[in-house]
Amino acid sequence: MGHTIYLIRHGESQWNLENRFTGWADVPLSASGVHEAKQAGALLQAAGVEFDRVFASVLKRSLQTTYLMLDEMDSLWLPIEKSWCLNERHYGALQGLNKSETAAKYGEEQVKIWRRSYDVLPPLMDAKDPTSARFDRRYQDLSDAQLPLGESLKKTVDRVLPYYAENIWPEVRRGKRVLVSAHGNSLRALVMHLFQMSEASVLELNIPTAVPMKVVLDDSGKGISRDYLGDPEWVKSKVHGVAAQGAVSPGSEKK
Repeated sequence: MGHTIYLIRHGESQWNLENRFTGWADVPLSASGVHEAKQAGALLQAAGVEFDRVFASVLKRSLQTTYLMLDEMDSLWLPIEKSWCLNERHYGALQGLNKSETAAKYGEEQVKIWRRSYDVLPPLMDAKDPTSARFDRRYQDLSDAQLPLGESLKKTVDRVLPYYAENIWPEVRRGKRVLVSAHGNSLRALVMHLFQMSEASVLELNIPTAVPMKVVLDDSGKGISRDYLGDPEWVKSKVHGVAAQGAVSPGSEKK
């Protein structure tokens, strides 16, 4: 007998719209992202999906998506456990920079390495940067060692997987219907683990915004299958949009 868990990346954020590296910057949903989140809830409701537990990051784009989606499902009463361990990968000094402009300056391949490689760190944020999580009250109980100045996907895996093993998988194994509302890279880390993906194959894994992913696991927690809800061509176009974010914009010149 299999176990089912649903994963969803937040709806389009304002910085997704502006094609900027976001990471731990606490950016709200765009108007389109609000629509996407409601649409995700409608897709789940139409499929007859219900949840018992919800897990989300502490970043507002994840939480706004969660609340809008659950409201659409008439399920705002559900308990939501929030954890920084489900936050997006920290993009260090790249946070706030436009991806296309950065690709024009450093090359598309370098930006792809920063965005999609497994163990390469981005340029690190200055520890004294006023936007550092060290100065954010939501992280006040964490040590400096726990708070990154930049992360590779490997470092993201190192915080996501223990949290999943200790908090989420036990609920799924007990038969609870679970939703994880998080981010592109924290979900990539989880999918990589569940389906035992190689470092090379995860490089090409692009998770679209606000499209519910149904994941079926065996009794040991290993992934059996994963499918997106929604029209396949629509999902394909959204995946392609994520993949294209690091490309040089037409007319850009390398510097």
